[in-house]
Amino acid sequence: MINNIETDSEKKIRLKKVATATIVGSMLEWYDFYLYATMASVVFAKVFFDTSNPEAATIQAFATFAIGFVARPIGGLLFGYFGDKYGRKKMLFVTFLLMGICTTAIGFIPTYDTIGIWAPVFLVFFRIIQGLGAGAEFAGAAITSYEHASEEKRGSQGAWPALGLNLGLLLSSLTVFLLTLNGDEFLINGGWRIPFILSFVLVFVGLWVRKSLPETPDYEKAEVEKIKTNPFKDIMKTNMKGLFVVFILAIGYNSLSYIFKTFSLAYLTQFQGINAHVTSLSVTIASLVAICTVPLFGWLCDKWSSKKVLIAGGFLSMIFAYPFIKLLETGNHISIYVAVAIGTGVLAPMMFASQGSFLSRQFSVENRSTGVSSGRELGTALAGGLAPLGALTLVASSATNSTTGVIIILFIAATLVVISAYFDQGHRFTKHKN
Repeated sequence: MINNIETDSEKKIRLKKVATATIVGSMLEWYDFYLYATMASVVFAKVFFDTSNPEAATIQAFATFAIGFVARPIGGLLFGYFGDKYGRKKMLFVTFLLMGICTTAIGFIPTYDTIGIWAPVFLVFFRIIQGLGAGAEFAGAAITSYEHASEEKRGSQGAWPALGLNLGLLLSSLTVFLLTLNGDEFLINGGWRIPFILSFVLVFVGLWVRKSLPETPDYEKAEVEKIKTNPFKDIMKTNMKGLFVVFILAIGYNSLSYIFKTFSLAYLTQFQGINAHVTSLSVTIASLVAICTVPLFGWLCDKWSSKKVLIAGGFLSMIFAYPFIKLLETGNHISIYVAVAIGTGVLAPMMFASQGSFLSRQFSVENRSTGVSSGRELGTALAGGLAPLGALTLVASSATNSTTGVIIILFIAATLVVISAYFDQGHRFTKHKN
């Protein structure tokens, strides 16, 4: 492609393929994310663990959600490295395949009453393999979108994975909403398996689309010019600052995002007595809001810069930390919808949509996949699993189920987002502001 002049029609076809491939991949990752978070909060404690101690079973079920994040940095390091050595396209196919097989397989795991301790063992096994694939999914999708874009569109096209994220949340939350129209009983008594098993449809479409995806122009150019280095060594020698920026941003953003999306579900279920029908509707509403806000934030990244959009998202999250928790504490359905719609539908997308271009520009093309995958997933592993689990544990261990500790976590996380964005290293590798 780089040796030929591309016509406008060829460019449109290429960008459609890229958009579809990146959006569908992110859809699967976050379709599974919400399904697993919901089932860990509502179902898994009852079907995969000993129910003689309900609180302990809930914590154990939620811990399996966190376990997936232990595998993510390993997948990020491994597939990020291969993405720099062998191409973005190949790794996008492999990571999607791993995620897809495991999401479907979870729907076939027998219950604790059927096979005893082997039930949580199988659950943990598939969650770990799933985490390996998910560890490089966002980086691969974001970098692919970024490297296929023209310079003036790298902010908006870098937001494509964020659009996929919210489409995945919408699809999974709407599915749970429909399955719980008559209460949680159907979900607990086997209905939870349906959305996991049906995910194979999304997997089939995604694999078909990604198989025909072209390699990125930036990567092809690097290959032709024989720019070949050891990505790990190159980053360690020349760009530890960029790696640190990505790492800190991942800790801050994922702490915020997963408390908005995951802690809220468990808190409402366990401490406010809110059923899955209401929590799933709250995420459905938030996802619909986000589908509208993501393109706006992508456009703002092109107009202002991803750095400015990130900083704005961090500051607004600081301001919203206290109101978010207090709205959840009311247990009022309308208050819950408002809290989740703002946190998950506006603030999290504001920070996530800007990351596609912001993270990619922290590294040169030769080590971009390795840098984004490893730095982001190390931070995600620390924050994505531990932040909601830690927040839930703080509430559970308090005699009054106080949420003060959760507010403090949100405020600190938002501060980390602002600090990491301020130390942007993108000026070293790009001439554009996005």
